[in-house]
Amino acid sequence: MLLREEHIAVFQANWSDKASNLEVIAKALNIGIDSLVFVDDNAAERRQVRQALPQVAVPELGADPALYPRHILAGGYFEAVAFLEEDRQRAEQYQANAKRSSAQNRARDLTSYLKSLEMVMTVSPFDKTGRSRITQLINKSNQFNLTSRRYTEADVEQLGNDSEVLTFQVRLADIFGDNGMISVVILRKGGDAWTIDTWLMSCRVLGRGVEQALLNEIVTDVINAGGKSIVGIYRPTERNEMVREHYRKLGFDQINANNDSCTSWSLDPLAYHAHRVQIEIIRSSTPSLGSQEPMRA
Repeated sequence: MLLREEHIAVFQANWSDKASNLEVIAKALNIGIDSLVFVDDNAAERRQVRQALPQVAVPELGADPALYPRHILAGGYFEAVAFLEEDRQRAEQYQANAKRSSAQNRARDLTSYLKSLEMVMTVSPFDKTGRSRITQLINKSNQFNLTSRRYTEADVEQLGNDSEVLTFQVRLADIFGDNGMISVVILRKGGDAWTIDTWLMSCRVLGRGVEQALLNEIVTDVINAGGKSIVGIYRPTERNEMVREHYRKLGFDQINANNDSCTSWSLDPLAYHAHRVQIEIIRSSTPSLGSQEPMRA
């Protein structure tokens, strides 16, 4: 058989029902249930998963096994506008995430676990090299996405060249491997205030202090650009409920709430106290609106 165990990110073989195993797999990989596609030749198993986990895609396969690939492809579950080098590494990244989960279960406390990862976060402004991946993340990230705005690659290029826009592309690596690009942030200038137009992040790196470390860097750049205030906006969608309290958790003060449940938040960068994180920060190039030493915590 061509498929080997090392090709499988999370291997579940037990007497539990399929829906429960899918939940375990999603948790181990730190991805949403709605990111899964369940393929099974047993109609009863397919029905059980549909009823228990309606977020999971479950294609009908028909009676002829020779036609299974055609049915799966017809569903369009794995279609992509672009297939980048980071996409080729996705299986390895998921396998590494499973190892991280195992390491966390063995750790005595969260701080010890995070320190043991030896995380290194690279932060840089938008550039030509990362443009395709930045665009891909902007257009496919749904859960950890504060505003869910979508931009084309031409838009991303324009944003990177705008003197009144601060841009951040973020990569994260640790002892288990390279997570690739895991976050994108865009801020727009409006007088003394800088508004966070876009803040998205991969759910694969939740709970490691990435948001806090990135905010440290954002504050540094805003101060260097002469900003007196940072404004964050949360625009609810069907899929981003998990970040409703994102800005509150980071220390922002709520300034208003609209009838459509949009909320606005404000942070004074000059009164900000940097979060302590177990992450080494590397600034790969000088931000377009100022230069500074990297903030390490």
